Amino acid sequence: MPRDTITEADEAIIVQAIQEAERNTSGEVRVHIEDTCEGEVLDRATQVFAYLHMHKTKLRNGVLFYVAMKSHKFAVLGDAGINAVVPKDFWVEINKVVIADFKEGKYAEGLRKGITMAGEQLKSYFPYAGDHKDINELSDDISFGSTLDENQK
Repeated sequence: MPRDTITEADEAIIVQAIQEAERNTSGEVRVHIEDTCEGEVLDRATQVFAYLHMHKTKLRNGVLFYVAMKSHKFAVLGDAGINAVVPKDFWVEINKVVIADFKEGKYAEGLRKGITMAGEQLKSYFPYAGDHKDINELSDDISFGSTLDENQK
C-alpha cells in the first residue's frame, strides 16, 4: 500500500503544499498515489485525471501529480487551460525535480517541490481573483489506491 511509504506527516506536508500553491491562484492541484501502474504512466494519469473530474474546473487549470510507488512511475499532467500557457518544457522540469527527490526516498519533499513549482506557474497565468469569485473546486486531499473507490478521499 502507498500508505506504507507515505506517512501521516508526509501527507500533511503534501496537503499543505497543495493549499499553499492554490492560495494565490484559481488553479487546482491534486495528488493521487497508488502501488502499481500496468501500462503507460501518462495513460494511467489521464484515467485518474478524468476519474477525479479534474477536467471540470471552470478554467481547465487543474494539475495532477500521479505516483505509482511500486512501479516507480510518476507523471504530472495539466489540463488544457494550463497547457495552453505554460512553457513547452514546463512539465519536464517538474518531473526532473520530483524524480530526483524520489530517487533518494524523499517522496513528500519531491511532491512539495513539484507542487510549489506548479503553483508558481498557476499563479502567473491564473491569479486568484479574490472577492470570493474563486472557490476550491477540487479536494486538496490526496487520493490513494488503484480502484479509485468512491469512498476514498
